[in-house]
Amino acid sequence: MNVENFVASHLPEPPSRILEVGCGSGDLARTLAEGGYTITAIDPEAPDGAIFRQVSLEGFSEQGPFHAVIASRSLHHVPDLAEGLSKIHALLAPDGMLILNEFAWDRMDEETARWYLSHVPKPGHENESLIPGRFPDAWIAEHEGMHDATAMRRELDRFFRLRLFEWVPYIAENYLERTDLIPEEQSLIKSGDIHAVGFHYVGTRG
Repeated sequence: MNVENFVASHLPEPPSRILEVGCGSGDLARTLAEGGYTITAIDPEAPDGAIFRQVSLEGFSEQGPFHAVIASRSLHHVPDLAEGLSKIHALLAPDGMLILNEFAWDRMDEETARWYLSHVPKPGHENESLIPGRFPDAWIAEHEGMHDATAMRRELDRFFRLRLFEWVPYIAENYLERTDLIPEEQSLIKSGDIHAVGFHYVGTRG
C-alpha cells in the first residue's frame, strides 16, 4: 500500500481539517486538497501556495483543532520528540488521529544492507555507509541525531492510544526508487530474511 492510500484509508471524511508535518514537495497535501480536505501543510522548505506554510513544527503558531495530523518520514527528524508530540497532541481534536509513515534506520542489519546493495549497480556516496567494512559504524554515524524506532514508539505511547502499527517495505520505494521491487522486499521481510525498516502507525489522541 503506497503512502497516499495508507493515509486516505485512515482519514475522516472531507472536508475534515488536516495538518501535514514535513510536507516536502507537497504532493500528498495537494492530493488531499483536491480530495476536498481542508489541509495545512508545513515544512521549512515547503513550496509556495495557499495551503503551505514555510515553518517547522516548533515554529507553527496556528490554532487547532485538527481532525488528523499526518507526518511522512519526518517525525524522526523532529529535534525534541517529546515536545513535538506534545504539540501535535494539543493541536488535535479530542478524537483526532496521528497518522505516520516512518523510517526505522536502527533496523538496518547486514542482511538487509546486502539486499539493498545487490540492487545498486555501482554504490555511490548516497549508500557507501552500507558497504561491508563501513557498515554499521558509518551508517550509525550518518543517522546521528535522528530518533530510532524505539524512541519514537516510547514517546508515541505517552501521548496516543495505539490503533495500528505495522512494519512495511521502505528500501525499494524510498532508496532504490524501484516500486517493482516492493513485492520482493515484502516477501523477504515476511520470510525473515531481511528487516523491514519502515513502519505505519495510527494513534488516537490519548
